[in-house]
Amino acid sequence: MINQEQILDYVRKAKQGDEYAKEFVFRQNAPLLKSIIKRFTNKGIEYEDLYQIACIGFLKAVNNFDDKFNVKFSTYCVPMVIGEIKRYMRDNGAIKVSRTLKILANKINKYIDEYFSKNNEQPSIELIAKEFGVESDEVVIALDSSRMPLSIYDKYDDEDDGQELIDKIPCEDGEDKVLNKIHLSNIIENLNEREQKIIIMRYFRDNTQSEIAESLGVSQVQVSRLESKIIEKIRLKY
Repeated sequence: MINQEQILDYVRKAKQGDEYAKEFVFRQNAPLLKSIIKRFTNKGIEYEDLYQIACIGFLKAVNNFDDKFNVKFSTYCVPMVIGEIKRYMRDNGAIKVSRTLKILANKINKYIDEYFSKNNEQPSIELIAKEFGVESDEVVIALDSSRMPLSIYDKYDDEDDGQELIDKIPCEDGEDKVLNKIHLSNIIENLNEREQKIIIMRYFRDNTQSEIAESLGVSQVQVSRLESKIIEKIRLKY
């Protein structure tokens, strides 16, 4: 069985243009690539296209890998391949939008990637708006337009036995409703006061983001960002 040092030696040769070494490294990591591709199936992109994009990400990983990273090549390869697939999905979204909006979204996403690589943090909506000379709400719309829609039959997590999102839609059964309310109550109790207010107004009182913004004394864009962060916080924790 080939060891890690031998793999690294083949990667070094592949970087220098050795075609046999490239093919060897690819064969060694083919199961890994297939497992990554599997995560992105059923999202409106053909498997063959995903495979080609994954290969591009893999070659970038080979060309950019450095021994100084002090990690296994496969460890370094995974985020590179996933990033390549996500960029393709982001730039070729399933939802058709105007050419102008798509161009703006692509420029913003490229700017976000460059900003993050330099500063190790995401730029604010206001900073992006200033960079491109547009209103903050235009930035939000552009970013939303480039997101891939979810299918109710997508897996809830990345495990093979993970539930589908449709399984998370509450039914009208009385017992389920009671359990859901208890669960939601526990979740909300662990949020801070402002987060609780936003969630309650948005999802229990059906207030618009503009109405919530007026109540909190902030902008609608800020409410949109706060709401997204709260939902992500809940998703990661629960």
